[in-house]
Amino acid sequence: MIRQKLNNYIYQMFCLLVAFVVIFPILYAVFVSFMRPEDILTNPPHFFPVSFTLDNYKEAFSRTLLGRYIFNSFVVAMISSCSRIVLGAMAAYAFVFFEFKGKKILFMLALCTMMVPTEVVMVSNFTTVSRLGLINTYLGICVVFLVSANNIFIIRQYFMSIDKSLWEVAQIDGCTRFKFFSRILLPVAKPIIITIFLSSFVNLWNQYVWPLVVTNRNEMRTIQVGITMLKDRESTAFGPVMAGVVVSLVFTALIFALFQRKIVAGMMSGSAKG
Repeated sequence: MIRQKLNNYIYQMFCLLVAFVVIFPILYAVFVSFMRPEDILTNPPHFFPVSFTLDNYKEAFSRTLLGRYIFNSFVVAMISSCSRIVLGAMAAYAFVFFEFKGKKILFMLALCTMMVPTEVVMVSNFTTVSRLGLINTYLGICVVFLVSANNIFIIRQYFMSIDKSLWEVAQIDGCTRFKFFSRILLPVAKPIIITIFLSSFVNLWNQYVWPLVVTNRNEMRTIQVGITMLKDRESTAFGPVMAGVVVSLVFTALIFALFQRKIVAGMMSGSAKG
């Protein structure tokens, strides 16, 4: 009994240590955002601000269109996440409850797209978007994020855990396929759908390379691209950059804080129905 308690204590201390190592850069970025420029690169370095100041946040918003960047990221993440849920759920529904030739082959081809690095198709994607005249548009940024094979796979696995007899009973009651999908399947899969939506939203919020490639107008930049514009040509303004990083992190942190129970419920639901 004593040995078990000691092992649990050591394990908890190890988890706390790992958590501190993971969260330390975030805490340091927060503290740096409140430091004066002369206090950031001191030797020895300061972890806590000598005196708190909001000048870095004022400079971050005055030097760039930070508010517009946040709005752009929100629009891109919201549109793409909703599209991923709708198209992913519809594709998963077809793969589970429809019977047609080549279904398994088509599903395997969809999964194969997960193995293709985004860098490999970036040039062809940019060429296509450019020829369609979608440069510096929300659609041009969103178009490569509208569908995710990973989301299709996760939703499909969840739908497979639902008894097929449920569709047979609904069919006897005169339920159409669309009503079965929208009024029965989606409400049942609500926890996993919310979890996928939130994870997709955060992932798309943090996208950098594609929004940088497909936009060249300042007002169409996203938050991750906009933060890099806080750097000076001669040197890096660490205070304003960290202030922009903190502003970007606050939004995603609020999402996880508000929907923490939904995320846990979705993860537990997926593990239970597996």
